[in-house]
Amino acid sequence: MHSSLIRGKYVICKALSRTDVEMIEDGAIFQQNGKIVEIGKYADLIEKYQPDQILGSSEDVVLPGLVNCHHHVGLTPFQLGSPDYPLELWFASRLAARNVNLYLDTLYSAFEMIESGVTTVQHIHGWRPGPASTWLGIAEQVLQAYHDIGMRSSYCFAVRDQNHFVYEANEEFVKKLPADIAPEIAAILKAQEVPLQDYLDFFEHLWQKWDRNADGRIRIQLAPANLHWCSDEALEKLQVYSLKYDVGMHMHLLETAYQKVYAQNRTGKTAVRHLHDLGILGSHLTLGHGVWLTEDDIDLVAESGTMICHNASSNLRLQSGIAPLNHYVKRGVTVGMGLDEAGINDDRDMLQEMRLVLKLHRVPGMDELVPTSPQVFQMATEHGAKTTGFAHEIGTLEVGKAADIVMMNWQHIAYPYLDRAIPILDAVLHRSRTSGVETVIVAGEVIYKEGKFTKVDKAEALEELANSLKVPLTPAEERRCVLAQAVFPYVKQFYDGWLDHSHCDPFYCQNARH
Repeated sequence: MHSSLIRGKYVICKALSRTDVEMIEDGAIFQQNGKIVEIGKYADLIEKYQPDQILGSSEDVVLPGLVNCHHHVGLTPFQLGSPDYPLELWFASRLAARNVNLYLDTLYSAFEMIESGVTTVQHIHGWRPGPASTWLGIAEQVLQAYHDIGMRSSYCFAVRDQNHFVYEANEEFVKKLPADIAPEIAAILKAQEVPLQDYLDFFEHLWQKWDRNADGRIRIQLAPANLHWCSDEALEKLQVYSLKYDVGMHMHLLETAYQKVYAQNRTGKTAVRHLHDLGILGSHLTLGHGVWLTEDDIDLVAESGTMICHNASSNLRLQSGIAPLNHYVKRGVTVGMGLDEAGINDDRDMLQEMRLVLKLHRVPGMDELVPTSPQVFQMATEHGAKTTGFAHEIGTLEVGKAADIVMMNWQHIAYPYLDRAIPILDAVLHRSRTSGVETVIVAGEVIYKEGKFTKVDKAEALEELANSLKVPLTPAEERRCVLAQAVFPYVKQFYDGWLDHSHCDPFYCQNARH
């Protein structure tokens, strides 16, 4: 039985409230076979146990592994040629993205996540053409990459049964296109039209093969992609499967103002109200983004126990808006944190994302409820964990939970000086950098130590990825580039006149005309 003692100058176990954390100075964690057995003072635990390995020192900060609860790809859309357009136009530009080896692509983003202290990721896959028989090989490249590097992955494959390109039926949009591109766009969209039952069968197959296997580090969940991508039949059927298999659902919702308009046009009510009326809301559901909820929507989310994943960087980059986090917190909503396609630095730096969230919602005033370090820390750990298939195993350092642990060098935070009045967690959130992450542990196993990955050769994997992309574009890839440019103005034209901000009454007052 493998055991280790993880030592730290400060062991930060969990957030107790918006203003307080549970922390042990000169502390340690004894873990055996991947589970935390005891937490206490180092001096006491070193006398009590004879571990196989001692990790850390009196100059380290020890934290729970961070959770990125909304992720999609490795190479970022920007790297693959898509500028930060508004989301609806961004979809059109991504038609030109070239084919990438998904195993290597997944490793690429996993390297960045782990280097910033992420031990668990909610990987939302999909947006793939049919037939469904081709999906297994695609999904298993992603899952195998996480398995090989040692990371936890809560995986779901996004279900879309309608409106694959813009917020109306495929055939109706194709009618608006000129004859020189309409047939090709129609063929691309036709390939996306996969029967709903094929999605459900695919989920069952993945669940049976991967869930609770792979050393317990893979979980399979469900993902209704978004309201505009899912018919009511799809939403209701996914709800049945969620309850049958006791798995969570992660659903993009109200990421943009255009999606808010779509919901009203389709249902005559808000998207959240529609989900409520269908019986979809609940503690098993996470809403990705949730930027454009109304006050009534927030009440429904809070009352039902539905969770939200806040994707601050993505929403800023794609002009989607700023989610009213302060109001979610005021109503007691559980909110996790995701990096989505990439963070503000076009990478997967969770430490940077925490700083962004901490400061993005600082509305003017002196007595306003604004994010605190314990609150943001909880979003990136315990609350993020609740949105995954590992809800009861990770997110805090507690006896009986998994030994998913991050160790940072305290001097990279405190050197050359840090006033003793500064709270330790405040210092970690404001000043930690990926360069200070020394060790990352998942289920008691060291997967990253002193800049080196222990299970996968990073340099070799990135070199292979780079070489795979040095080849010329295929004729099909070249044609998609042409089609993306040709269809782009028609996508933009489709949304003309959708928005009217004249009656906008924002949750936050960040400036004023008068």
